[in-house]
Amino acid sequence: MNDDPREREGEQPPELPADGNLLGGSRFGLDRRGFLAVGGSGALFCTLAVTGGDPKEARRLARAADAAAARVKQPQGIARDAVDRLSFATPQPQPGGQAREYWLQARSVVWDYAPTGRDEWMGARVPGPRKRRFRAYVYQQYSAGFAAPIGHPAIPGPTLHAEVGDTLVVHFRNGDDHFNQAVTMHPHGVRYTPDYDGSYFGDFTRVGGFIAPGEEFTYTWEAVPGAVGVWPYHDHGPNHTLNTARGLFGAVVIRERGARAPDVEKIVYLHSFGPEVTGFDQVVQCINGRSYAGNTPTVRAKVGQDVALHVIGGDANFHTFHIHGHRWTDAAGVDVDTREVGPFETLTARFLEDNPGRWMYHCHVFPHQDAGMAGWYLVDP
Repeated sequence: MNDDPREREGEQPPELPADGNLLGGSRFGLDRRGFLAVGGSGALFCTLAVTGGDPKEARRLARAADAAAARVKQPQGIARDAVDRLSFATPQPQPGGQAREYWLQARSVVWDYAPTGRDEWMGARVPGPRKRRFRAYVYQQYSAGFAAPIGHPAIPGPTLHAEVGDTLVVHFRNGDDHFNQAVTMHPHGVRYTPDYDGSYFGDFTRVGGFIAPGEEFTYTWEAVPGAVGVWPYHDHGPNHTLNTARGLFGAVVIRERGARAPDVEKIVYLHSFGPEVTGFDQVVQCINGRSYAGNTPTVRAKVGQDVALHVIGGDANFHTFHIHGHRWTDAAGVDVDTREVGPFETLTARFLEDNPGRWMYHCHVFPHQDAGMAGWYLVDP
């Protein structure tokens, strides 16, 4: 049985010409201008419900982008400039550092954005369609050599940790068995050479920028002193806007060498699933792939603990992060309890816990909050 809601509705992608060119392009099936016209328009998808866009048109464009992306072939790496002919050594850890290895696979999964079916905050059934399942895309961690999955599929993907002087060695496999597209891993914050950028550049794509289904590639990224902080990673393949919106994102945490980790540390992605992803007629506002308190992550701490909540904006919208009963000191030295975060920006709310009880954290953009972008923060005495 096909579990893609868009396919159950009987919608069909636009017919592609025999040469794979939807809008007339290169041997890759679609040139950059044409691909942006079809796939790149996904940057607008997550705001369709509030801008008056047509969800059926969003789904149609998404299917067209998927069809186009599935026809993009392995680039040949055309060298049109001296910089295209440069070669790069694989970075090694600095003295005292180490290579921190991870095995991650991109795979499609059937995802339920509100598994309990309830909004615990309002004590009511989750509003909207009773069908909450759709086809998502996740990064899942595996044991060495991709021997076995570690834990269940999750959004966001695994958090990668390193200290200054280390390298992150990420063995990546495209395990897609549904979308039939090349995907990648593109990091923010760390240092990397063009081979490890993880970005599709059309004719100028290097080895790490196009990982076809069933293929593997190893990225090596450096944790330099300027990389200290919390950063996103995400797909940057030919259809990156749509596939990132489906859930292909995660976080990298880089600390100073020997720095103590917080007692409680949580990655909090504020993002949405639009009609082009779910097949539904409305946008689903989420925290870490889930919607409404009781489904979104419940964070737990104790009085006296060092708590750090790393908040990342995971879509094309601006969000504000607010936590009840608490405040933290921002980078400017100002005590705050609400701060804004833009697309793929990060803010960290770090504080010493001193206020027990049940609290709420949420986006303070009210339409986002009311549509499910809220969760519980529980503090034990």
